Amino acid sequence: MVNLQRWCLGLLMMGVLTGSALVMSARAQDAEKKEEAKAEEPKKEEPKKEEAKPEEKKADAPAEKKEDKPADKPADKPADKPAAEAPAGPKFRESIIHLDNPSGVCVHPVTGHLFVSSRQGIFRLAPGKPPKIYLEVTGFPTDIYGKGPMYNIGPLGVSLWGNDRLIVADGSRKDAEELVRIYKIGDAPPAKPNAEDTAEFTLGPIPAGDVSAKGEGNFYASVIWNDTIYITANGDDTKGWILKSEIKDGKPGPLSPGIATKEQTEVDAPIAITVTPDKSALVVGQGGEVSVPGDSLLTMYGADGKITKKLKTGLHDITGLAYSPSGKLYATDFAWADTTQGGLFELVIEGEEVKPKKILGLDRPTALAFDKEGGLYITVFSLGKDTGDNPAGGLIRLEPGL
Repeated sequence: MVNLQRWCLGLLMMGVLTGSALVMSARAQDAEKKEEAKAEEPKKEEPKKEEAKPEEKKADAPAEKKEDKPADKPADKPADKPAAEAPAGPKFRESIIHLDNPSGVCVHPVTGHLFVSSRQGIFRLAPGKPPKIYLEVTGFPTDIYGKGPMYNIGPLGVSLWGNDRLIVADGSRKDAEELVRIYKIGDAPPAKPNAEDTAEFTLGPIPAGDVSAKGEGNFYASVIWNDTIYITANGDDTKGWILKSEIKDGKPGPLSPGIATKEQTEVDAPIAITVTPDKSALVVGQGGEVSVPGDSLLTMYGADGKITKKLKTGLHDITGLAYSPSGKLYATDFAWADTTQGGLFELVIEGEEVKPKKILGLDRPTALAFDKEGGLYITVFSLGKDTGDNPAGGLIRLEPGL
């Protein structure tokens, strides 16, 4: 992994939108040039433009390979057809556009606020009329992730610990230096974005040593189960560690290797992680090798860390797992080697067999989360349309019914 130059993030513009969907984005800024960001309110359905309110500002972010020049635009109509061909599926709307390689999403169970991780930082989407977007945490560095196609990344995964803490599984540093940050959050967004290093708790790093030959890196996703925080990691390919931190007296313990998934599955890269609805098992998506098609596994582990299920899925690179309110299991497939095959899938388990049912074709989806109404939010690297120099990723929402 190559540690890239750290980039500076500026202030966030809260977007005001009338209509069914909010679309806002963070405007990129080259840190070396330190260009001042200019904020505009998104276009409404009428052709005229209005200036943003003085108190509304937009976050600046570093560019991926070239300077990003995002233009804030509303999504008053359904999103353009994704690059991937897919069978007829549920319609979706864009909730946030111009996100730079977003990789994580979670929904607050009480407020309904969404937290989204991207290379630009951690964003909060607050429902309302109109809904608004805020920059929650800023100042993460940037790293490169992948083989073949390589992507600039920042913080990767987000999850909630209770109602007042946000867990950020980071990928913005090189292996052996990665951290897990845990931030105190309120019901309302912060008056100004929190700095990356102001976390209430910091876990890690795990340096190179006997348990991890190269040191751990790319902390992708996290979940709390049995008073323990579990975090997937993609540092030591020979072990495929799921890391853990035991919670005692309201505080997380030291971060340590917990489950060596590759030793039990012979497949690399634990990425997606969730818990069964009855809380009986950890559910993990083993991404496999990005150059090998169809090698992703769906696995389950007991409280002792031993595997209880190892199921072939036929999917390429599982990046997200979530159970719907109806108890169905859904997965996102990034499909690294051939992104036209990626999308949202229902994983139908019949005995010892998984039958993936494609719900929607998507261009490099990375994470998913259901809200309390049953709507499904998905982060994608690309919304499937040309945005010029603007970041092409975003957050979409499928209506309840899955």
